[in-house]
Amino acid sequence: MDVTLAWQALIMGLVEGITEFLPISSTGHLILTAAWLDFWTEDKRAVFEVAIQLGAILSVCYEYRLRLWGVASQLNQPRSQRFVVNVMVAFLPAAILGFLFLKAIKAHFFNPTSVAIALIVGGLVILWAERRQHTVRVHSVDDMDWSDALKIGLAQCLALIPGTSRSGATIIGGLLFGMSRTVAAEFSFFLAIPTMFAATLYDSYKHRDLFAWADMPVIAVGFVVSFVVALLVIRALMRFITRHDFTVFAWYRIAFGAAILLGLGGSAWA
Repeated sequence: MDVTLAWQALIMGLVEGITEFLPISSTGHLILTAAWLDFWTEDKRAVFEVAIQLGAILSVCYEYRLRLWGVASQLNQPRSQRFVVNVMVAFLPAAILGFLFLKAIKAHFFNPTSVAIALIVGGLVILWAERRQHTVRVHSVDDMDWSDALKIGLAQCLALIPGTSRSGATIIGGLLFGMSRTVAAEFSFFLAIPTMFAATLYDSYKHRDLFAWADMPVIAVGFVVSFVVALLVIRALMRFITRHDFTVFAWYRIAFGAAILLGLGGSAWA
């Protein structure tokens, strides 16, 4: 295994693990990091990103394994049925729009300038959302109904634009729609499971001819790092939001986006 590629894979896995479940855009960070590292060819990088995203989503499955097993083993119970319906209702809007428009979105928005603008706009939205008075009416994921789930699903559609952040759109959307921080974050994690599995299966099928056994060691490095780091980030985030709001992530987004637009490395990523 090429040592340089291994280090690059480690960095990419680290970036994915850190950013996937924070409201700062994993896709945007991966686009910029890959361009900075000049990591693999575009086609091979697409295969690699499928693997590290799978690592991140499996960390959610592991962290919430007892809850997920409880739902799967009690599907005849109203509580479990409502949970499954809510997740699927929230999943469908982005799945439909992604299927119809993802090719066009990738052609026009997967570039550093678009990512930077989305980072800044998203940061401003978070600042606005955090300065509003919060009226919490949903104190548990089990208190949600299908209309709550649909609103979160529509918010997730914004994340089709790289730099917006899937977790950011769903968590901040949840706050605006009357959910507590914990509920918004947890439902964002649960919604990530079908969303990211669907994206992984689709990308795996689309790039199936590009998988090569010779690349597996590099892919394995990124996968393992992504899984471990994402698991730690999930646990840290749930502790963080019990005492803090999301303002720090807003300022990070704005500063990072501004740095890109001001040309701090921008010429190398263009």
